[in-house]
Amino acid sequence: QLQASGGGLVQAGGSLRLSCAASGRTFNLYAMGWFRQAPGKEREFVAAINWRGDSTYYADSVKGRFTISRDNPKNTVWLQMNTLKPEDTAVYYCAADQSGWSLSPQVNEYAYWGQGTQVTVSS
Repeated sequence: QLQASGGGLVQAGGSLRLSCAASGRTFNLYAMGWFRQAPGKEREFVAAINWRGDSTYYADSVKGRFTISRDNPKNTVWLQMNTLKPEDTAVYYCAADQSGWSLSPQVNEYAYWGQGTQVTVSS
């Protein structure tokens, strides 16, 4: 019901845009988040956006470089990633929080998860 795509291999300093397509539920009313997980590390918060798309929250490590956005009629959430660094290498997951106004950085607040897309940044 959440399908993430857009990952790939990019050089440091480059850009990628991840997409998350939602289907099957009223995801338009849910807050959405992006998380990432690098090998051997715990899944960590990247960014979140409320259901209306007018409030966002970012991890300090990506603030100023990444932008989360959404288009509810298209049931899609994006993560624009600029000025990528090797430490951004991870599998990126989109997730949905049934609390539409929440901008939670907590993994366990999100009930629905996509399958993940690999982002690799070479130095």
